[in-house]
Amino acid sequence: MQIGTALPNLHLLQPQGVNFKCNAQTVKTISSSTEMTKKHISNLEKLLQKTNPIDSSRPVIEPSSNRLIENRRKNLLEGLNLANIWPDEMRKAAEDMSPRHLNRLKRLLSSKSMEYSPRNNLANRWREYHGSNNWLGLLDPLDENLRRELVRYGEFIQSAYHCFHTDPATSADEVLPERHVALPDRSYKVTKSLYATSSIGLPKWVDDVAPDLRWMTQRSSWIGYVAVCDDRSEIQRMGRRDIVIALRGTATCLEWAENFRDLLVEQNDNNDEGVVQSKVECGFLSLYKTSDHRVPSLAESVVNEVQRLIEKYKGEPLSITVTGHSLGAALSLLVADDLSTCVPNAPPVAVFSFGGPRVGNRGFADRLNDNNVKVLRIVNNQDVITRVPGMFVSESLDKKLRESGAGRVLEMLDCRMPWAYSHVGTEFRVDTKMSPFLKPNADVACCHDLEAYLHLVDGFTASNCPFRPNAKRSLVRLLNEQRSNFKRLYTSKGKDLTINLDREHNFPTSSCLPSPSS
Repeated sequence: MQIGTALPNLHLLQPQGVNFKCNAQTVKTISSSTEMTKKHISNLEKLLQKTNPIDSSRPVIEPSSNRLIENRRKNLLEGLNLANIWPDEMRKAAEDMSPRHLNRLKRLLSSKSMEYSPRNNLANRWREYHGSNNWLGLLDPLDENLRRELVRYGEFIQSAYHCFHTDPATSADEVLPERHVALPDRSYKVTKSLYATSSIGLPKWVDDVAPDLRWMTQRSSWIGYVAVCDDRSEIQRMGRRDIVIALRGTATCLEWAENFRDLLVEQNDNNDEGVVQSKVECGFLSLYKTSDHRVPSLAESVVNEVQRLIEKYKGEPLSITVTGHSLGAALSLLVADDLSTCVPNAPPVAVFSFGGPRVGNRGFADRLNDNNVKVLRIVNNQDVITRVPGMFVSESLDKKLRESGAGRVLEMLDCRMPWAYSHVGTEFRVDTKMSPFLKPNADVACCHDLEAYLHLVDGFTASNCPFRPNAKRSLVRLLNEQRSNFKRLYTSKGKDLTINLDREHNFPTSSCLPSPSS
């Protein structure tokens, strides 16, 4: 009996007593006929998934009878002994061509955004999700509501990137205007554009040499925005009116130059005895505090706008959420510190940072903790940016030394050493290697990419669990930006599904690092 003619007619066979055998010649014939085998697999899947219409003239089958039919089907497959008939290559081809696999991949590669977790009511627990208890019990395993909040705030940062890359240049003389930002959440509205100014100035001849790249050397650049929730139903769902400050990462030459000014400098004039002097990175503080003749400093703009909004919505429950990626994550800490100290009766302040570097010393970290600023740092295990600037000192070792009584010695070192940095807040760690789509040896740019961060957060279940199989975040933007870091299987599938990434989904990059493979 020929296998090629028998498989399409398996419904004629009875499960009892099947003794399905094949010789070596049969196996050789099947191996040389891959296309026919795939067709048979498809027919077999249709057979097993097919449900007979209910005939009212026949008695209703009880659940026990259903189980009997399933057992017969299972015995039939075991009798066929397909694992021995088909080589490993054919079984892999069958798995790759599975309709369920292809349909799921097609949904992930769709440009349409999908719900990645439930949009539940947070009114009774909003303070907990905003960090009142340092997200205790919500991170490992990751709470579904918190996952949605993290991805949502990450998309606010993506809007900042998109707005800047759409129009990066600013006038050299005119007052810088408000910008239109395409927010991912329509329940929010932008109330203020934010600009960061570098204290470094380049000679004019640099602009004359490359006038088309003038935006790369401009001192003041659009870096983010302030937005406020303005939808009653969303305010009711969240339990408060939320004020968001979103900040993008490094994009211009002068911002890069400020990043490398990594000496710690004093933040203020507080010299109280017994208190570790708060210090922050020189370049970050420069971008935050420097003003321009056209625009005030980032510090002044943020504080004034938040004070205005607090006064406008006086009497309502409010929250302040500061979110940023890379350089924006560093500036987010400076913003949160200012809001907690300079704004009287400030609402609860929380920071959600993605791929953020170290910003200050232990005194700065203690200052934020004392002011009740809640910080959740989302960190990719392969992202080197999260381990700079400063010395590569283990955070756990630092904690153990302080608990062992050596804290005073370390505080003295913090005061004297110009690179004694310390991280702030609670850490939520993800890992590129956990993604089934990304290469385990993905380059630095991919590991630091904001969309890669959101992809990993969306797929995270727990530290001891694999990537969640029901992750639904679209892969189009990630594949478009990090195609060389995708596993070959999924890159080829994207082409097979006729998805034109270059023409139809031309998203601006969110990473502040160029890809070495580009």
